[in-house]
Amino acid sequence: MSELRFYHLTRASLEQTLPGLLEKSLERGWTAVVMTSSEERAEALALHLWTWKPDSFLPHGTAKDGFPERQPVYLTAADERPNDAHVLFLTDGAESARLGDYALVCDLFDGTDPDAVAAARRRWKAAKEAGHGLTYWQQTERGGWEKKA
Repeated sequence: MSELRFYHLTRASLEQTLPGLLEKSLERGWTAVVMTSSEERAEALALHLWTWKPDSFLPHGTAKDGFPERQPVYLTAADERPNDAHVLFLTDGAESARLGDYALVCDLFDGTDPDAVAAARRRWKAAKEAGHGLTYWQQTERGGWEKKA
């Protein structure tokens, strides 16, 4: 079973949060898949990753870039794992039937959107029933994370 971490975004947006988590994953030598709600959203996030920090580079790609198996971070709307990723980042309410293929799954959801919170609760319940290890993380006032459950 995989470890699932639910990240309740209350103080920073996905665009502010995701790059740092991806950076930490790459520092550990892990590859990642970022699953989004649409291919347009995947492309928008990919564009954001080019400009999010002017003094560093976060290697990533989408289907448009080709060679998905070579991408350290692969952004997609499909439930796929072409780069044998260690980590799956679920964004925008995306759901995967392949949670068990990853060592770690990070479900990032907008804590200011009641519908997103309700959907995350449903995903939590389903993951718990499937036997995955779950933790819940909430953003702190200082921009860090506090483990709540």
